[in-house]
Amino acid sequence: MRTTRTAAAAALAVAASLTLAACGGSTEEGGGESKPATVEKEKKGGVVLQRAFEKPDLTLTDTEGEKYDLVEETEGRPTLLYFGYTNCPDVCPLTMSNIAVAKSKLPKAEQDKLRVVFVTSDPERDTPKELGKWLRGQDPSFIGLTGDFDTIQAGARTLGVSIEPSYKKKNGDVVSTHGSQLLAFSPKDDKAHVLYTEGNATPEVLEKELPALIEGRNP
Repeated sequence: MRTTRTAAAAALAVAASLTLAACGGSTEEGGGESKPATVEKEKKGGVVLQRAFEKPDLTLTDTEGEKYDLVEETEGRPTLLYFGYTNCPDVCPLTMSNIAVAKSKLPKAEQDKLRVVFVTSDPERDTPKELGKWLRGQDPSFIGLTGDFDTIQAGARTLGVSIEPSYKKKNGDVVSTHGSQLLAFSPKDDKAHVLYTEGNATPEVLEKELPALIEGRNP
């Protein structure tokens, strides 16, 4: 059985991993903490949530300039959801690249079922055209969404993901602060039972765990 010390350490590790990532220029600035998720247990890979997250009710604009209802379009589909932005110099491209690599190693039937949705935290710069161009470099099947910042921020907050408006520093660098959680929604109930953080969203972990998500096997 897990000891109290182990459980406390795991919870502390998860809370620490959910801090905001500030991206922009060559330096990083602190941005506070996002709301930590309630953890049932921490696996070697993803973190299993005691209380599953509902999929956010978001209607945004996709890379073709069309309206995209997240709940409706991904209903009954295994879905990975991430909030970030295309000008991010580190965690965003790495996370999406890791997903692309892991997805490419799955059987084609499983690849076709999976939906990967990237919602920008910097809609002022991330136009549908820019999002489409950036995501095609990762995986052409990835879905990119942009829209009103307040709407995006409110949707992210329902998942415990904090994002803040981008701002420009004196040297001209633009800084965008956002959480680094990757949410995995089951096709069985359209809820996120597992999340991945920057440290455990590796190609190896995702390749191993995505088949269970795609089949709707909740942890």
